[in-house]
Amino acid sequence: MKDDRASHKGTEMPAAPNTLEGFAVLHQFFRIRRPQWNARPTTRRAAAIERATAAFEAMGRREDGESALFTQIGHKGDLVVIHFRRGLDQIAAAELEVSQLALSEFLEPSSSYLSVVEIGLYESTVNLHAELAGKGVKPHSPEWRQAVEADLAGQREKLAARLFPKIPASRYVCFYPMNKRRQGADNWYMLPIEERHRLMRDHGMIGRRYAGRVTQVISGSVGFDDWEWGVDLFADDPIVFKKLVYEMRFDESSARYAEFGPFYVGIRLAPSEIDRLFTTPEQS
Repeated sequence: MKDDRASHKGTEMPAAPNTLEGFAVLHQFFRIRRPQWNARPTTRRAAAIERATAAFEAMGRREDGESALFTQIGHKGDLVVIHFRRGLDQIAAAELEVSQLALSEFLEPSSSYLSVVEIGLYESTVNLHAELAGKGVKPHSPEWRQAVEADLAGQREKLAARLFPKIPASRYVCFYPMNKRRQGADNWYMLPIEERHRLMRDHGMIGRRYAGRVTQVISGSVGFDDWEWGVDLFADDPIVFKKLVYEMRFDESSARYAEFGPFYVGIRLAPSEIDRLFTTPEQS
C-alpha cells in the first residue's frame, strides 16, 4: 500500500474522481401536531386537506423534477416529502410552497436532508488520467481540463436518465445518509484513486445483483448537509432493503470505510390519501 501511495503522489494525479450532478434533492420529515389538528373545526380541516391534495398532486405531475409523499414508519416522524428539482432555487420554491399550505400549521419538521443526485466516475476518471499521463499531459493544465470537460460532456449525455430521474413509483422507500471514514488506518481519502476505484467497483457488483428488485438513487451532500451522501432505496418489497444493506455490510468498502446515519422508511402515499394520514380512529 505504501508503494502505491508513493506512486500516486509521485504522478501528482488528482485524488478526487470526476462526478456528474443532476437533480437537487430535498427530503422533508414531519410530525403531525394531532392535538392542534383535532381541535380545529371539521370545515377548516377539510379545506386544508383539499388545498394540500391539489398542491401535492400538481407537484407530482411536474415533468422537470417532481415530489412524492410517504407515510413514515416509527417514532422519527409521520410524513416524508421528497422533492427532485433542477436546482436549489427550485428546491427552495418547493419548500416554500409546502410551508404556505394551511396544513403546514399542523406539520412539525423533525428533520430534513439536502443533496444533489450524483454519479461518481471512478472508472472513466482512472482511465482518462492514465491516458493523459501516457501522453505527457500535466494534471490541471489547459489541455488536461479540456479533456476532462469533453469526457464529462459525453458521460453527462449518456447518463442523463440517471441524473434526472423520475421518483420511482415503488410502494416503499428507505433513506439513509452516510460518510466515508477518515480515521486512522481506515481513511478513505488517503487511499490512491486506483484502490478506491477497485473497492467501489466490487461494491457496485452487489447492487447489480438486486437489479429489478430495488432502485437506488445516490445523492452527494458534501457542502450541503451534515453527511457526505444520501441513499434512497425504492422497492415494492421492503425486505429487500434489509437484505441489500446487510449484504453490503460485508463488502470491504462498507466494512472498513462506511459510516451510516439514521434510517428512515416510508410507504408511498398518494396526495388523495392525505386525509387518511390525519384521520384518527375516532374520526374514521
